[in-house]
Amino acid sequence: MGQLLGPDRAARELGLSRSEFALGVRLGVVRTSPEAGGEGPRGRRKAVCREEIERLRGMEGFPESLRSRVRTVGTAEGAQLLGISPHRMTRLARCGLVSPVSYRINRYRAVVWLYLAHELAEFAAREPQLLTGRCTPRTRAALDAGEDHRPRNWRGRRVGLLLRQTADPWVRAAALACVLDPVQLAEVIEDPYERAYLQRLAPAPEPGVPDSPAAQAVSARLLYADDPDELLWHRISVALAMDDARGARPAPRPGNARAGEAGQGSYSTTTGDRGPT
Repeated sequence: MGQLLGPDRAARELGLSRSEFALGVRLGVVRTSPEAGGEGPRGRRKAVCREEIERLRGMEGFPESLRSRVRTVGTAEGAQLLGISPHRMTRLARCGLVSPVSYRINRYRAVVWLYLAHELAEFAAREPQLLTGRCTPRTRAALDAGEDHRPRNWRGRRVGLLLRQTADPWVRAAALACVLDPVQLAEVIEDPYERAYLQRLAPAPEPGVPDSPAAQAVSARLLYADDPDELLWHRISVALAMDDARGARPAPRPGNARAGEAGQGSYSTTTGDRGPT
């Protein structure tokens, strides 16, 4: 392995902002290797090999071609990109026709959903009929019922990205478990030591969320599954993932604290496993 660059230096050499670099890592656009650090993904910093920097810098149209893959837009800018009103853009997103890749909390403690610009452009080319005219009956019925698929779609996408970044069965179980609140998780996993180990391996919080208690409270409401079908899917998925995790190694326990270290994994962006959609 060649020279390893820390996130800040790698972002500078790639001409990306911190948020663009972080998103590029999560999407697998920028491949990373975990530096030495504490156990689990929260205890490891993402480093980028010099060879990866040169690969990306050698892309045709760099740096614009790279930045276009991680460019995000909010509702207003996304609507402008699609040539529609912000109101229609919101309706498309609420119905799940376009899915956010991230979010931020603004000064008014409101959630600002962010979308990949290139995905919106692809949607416009694929479904031009949805950009004009009346909404379909199904869409109108969903809106009238007050449905909003943005949080659920974001959670599913986040878990899918996390699963693609690791092959370690315990880390994969932690990725699936991160959308279950403590009560739901305790119903699925009765062993407190296993739950503690999953918490230690839990993915890092969403970047860009302010540290204020109010903003954290808003963000917390987005993290956990709340739809019955979504809850059932994740409960079953966690139960199945735990079967694999237990078969790989036991969770650490008093007197056997190193049991979970064998095969210890962390999130990296070199594994191509398929996540939920």
